[in-house]
Amino acid sequence: MAGLTVIDTSVFIVDLRYKRDKNFAVNRAFLDQIARERSGATSVFNLLEVCGVLSFNLNEKQLQELFFYFSQRYQVEVFPHPDLEGVLPALKVGDLFDIILKKVSFGDALIVAATEKYVPGAARFVSWNAQHFVGRLSIPSLTPKEFLGKNS
Repeated sequence: MAGLTVIDTSVFIVDLRYKRDKNFAVNRAFLDQIARERSGATSVFNLLEVCGVLSFNLNEKQLQELFFYFSQRYQVEVFPHPDLEGVLPALKVGDLFDIILKKVSFGDALIVAATEKYVPGAARFVSWNAQHFVGRLSIPSLTPKEFLGKNS
């Protein structure tokens, strides 16, 4: 599949935390393909969400390494560029609220808004919760399994 693939938090969490998950092998194959093709991206909000989930299991040094080397580890672009000294990218409250009106949680609305604003040329969005994003993004939402099926 050509084009940039935006990857949701759930995919990274399965890889980093749930090695015995029934979807781990498919998840790993998806991430390996994205890394080989260098065709993946995720938002700084997703990265912070990954760090937040893992903050209960990792020490401070491990969390900092995860944050700063995440892009290299997965060969994905993080948009906008993560910088601890920077300010979170501005998104209009009205835009977020318009997404929430479509029956979307705040966290998912933040991901949708960031994807639409910072990766307007993305080809697809991949999440284990793809159904949460169907009809809420201007691009198709797929699970890693669906992505691999379409790409084989």
